[in-house]
This record gives sequence, C-alpha cells and structure tokens, in this order.
Amino acid sequence: MALPKETVHLGAPAVCPECHHHTTDKVCCSAAGYYIGRTCLCGPYSRESFDYYPTSNEAKEALDDDSWTRR
Repeated sequence: MALPKETVHLGAPAVCPECHHHTTDKVCCSAAGYYIGRTCLCGPYSRESFDYYPTSNEAKEALDDDSWTRR
C-alpha cells in the first residue's frame, strides 16, 4: 500500500511492493463516496483523485474523459 498522502502521480510505485500487482486508475468506493484510485491484490492502494463523486457514473465519466483533478 502507498504511504498516506502518496499517489502514483507524486511518485509512489505503480507496482505494489508487497503483492507485485501492477495498479491502474479505476473507480473506487469508500464511506466518503466514489473516487479515482488504485487497488492491488492486498486491497486499496491509493486515492489518486482530489475529489469524491456522489455516484459511480460521475466518477467513471471523469475518469473516461480525464476531467478529474489529481491529488
């Protein structure tokens, strides 16, 4: 798992050092809402987007058209 406040955009490795899974941007969900982040075989890896989205569709649209803000 990436360190707190560390993103792949800011230098965290794209490959998880624990499970060696290559991570990619995707829509993720937490109690705060939907966000663009990365997961690995260990579980959540990093939250890449600054914003949370109220629906998965809005997060997917932002990811698809690259209109999201990176942390």
